[in-house]
Amino acid sequence: MTGTEAADTRDQVVVGGVDSHADTIHVAVVTDRGGHLADAQFPTNAAGYAAAIAFLQAHGTIAAVGVEGTSSYGSGFTHAARQADLAVVEVNRPDKAERRRIGKSDPIDAYAAARAVVSGRATSAPKDGAIVGIRALQTAARSAIKARTATLNQITHLLITAPDAIRAKYTALSGDKRVTTLARLRPASDPAHAPLLTALRALAKRVQNLTEEHTTLTRELDELVTILNPGLRAAYGVGPDTAAQLLITAGANPARLRTEASFAALCGAAPVPASSGKTNRHRLSRGGDRAANAALYRIALVRMARCRRTREFVARQTRAGRTKKEIIRLLKRAIAREVFRLLTTPVQVPEIADLRPARQKKNITLTAAANRFGVWPAVISNIERGLRRDDAFADAYRQWLTAA
Repeated sequence: MTGTEAADTRDQVVVGGVDSHADTIHVAVVTDRGGHLADAQFPTNAAGYAAAIAFLQAHGTIAAVGVEGTSSYGSGFTHAARQADLAVVEVNRPDKAERRRIGKSDPIDAYAAARAVVSGRATSAPKDGAIVGIRALQTAARSAIKARTATLNQITHLLITAPDAIRAKYTALSGDKRVTTLARLRPASDPAHAPLLTALRALAKRVQNLTEEHTTLTRELDELVTILNPGLRAAYGVGPDTAAQLLITAGANPARLRTEASFAALCGAAPVPASSGKTNRHRLSRGGDRAANAALYRIALVRMARCRRTREFVARQTRAGRTKKEIIRLLKRAIAREVFRLLTTPVQVPEIADLRPARQKKNITLTAAANRFGVWPAVISNIERGLRRDDAFADAYRQWLTAA
């Protein structure tokens, strides 16, 4: 290559595309108009990432790099590219129609990733690194509760086929009481049924261990999501797991969320036009992140059960002739709008640590405070300890304590 050609290469603007796999990444380079320049394959290790970045830089000034799987197989390259001050864009896999038309291979996918950036089809920034820890804790917590449920089902099935004396004794118990009783069994005291009792005791102890594990993981998850977005965690009906899922969907990166409508579509909560001719209607979106959609659904159910404003809204919509399913769709859309604001705008969450000392200073019991507001004493206790967030109620409670 002559000096003039090298200078031309350095001056041209190029875009990279990366097709990521477990053991290799395939890197392609295109011009700023989408023309193919070169492609090569590199291993998924530090040396391979450095060589891939050098390969990209050798072809000109890099405007951006489109990467498939920035949160999975491409996470290592994404981290290395960001450290090299390269702009990384998250690219979705080509749709099935395009793959049927042009085929599939690593070079084809890498060039497609680069062209997606050039055309403007791919614009999202990769998810923030803080999401990695949240996803890990959520995965472990959900795994623990899934295993706990399976173990409880195994106990039930063993009791169904157990001898009459054992079945009658332990099926009369339910919930934690049954688990606690089974965990204290002494199989040696009943040699005839020792194998069955040993199995029941082992399963009951497994349930207890999994319950403790889930509680610990959920506590750590709650602390992490509260630090990352206290406003979202403080929203009515948003628990640790729900907040974690919404943060994972959004990537904890406000730059990824362009508009409130796009976030609703991402969560599958935006109505999709289904009009034709004289027909003008919308249908329910079945796309988007279904886990995020399920999170919005759980928030809607909590508010329908406990939130006064939501119950009033449900009553009005019911009188208007809407079904429960239609009302939940409306609620999910409204909740998506609220969550979008909380994800993109920092919110100051009021402290609640002053509530309990203020009540105790005036010698007011939990029962007296609960009677004043028409709620159970446990509600007041949970709000004072931060186990339940209801900022409007907390403000009213604080004003009453001040005036009492």
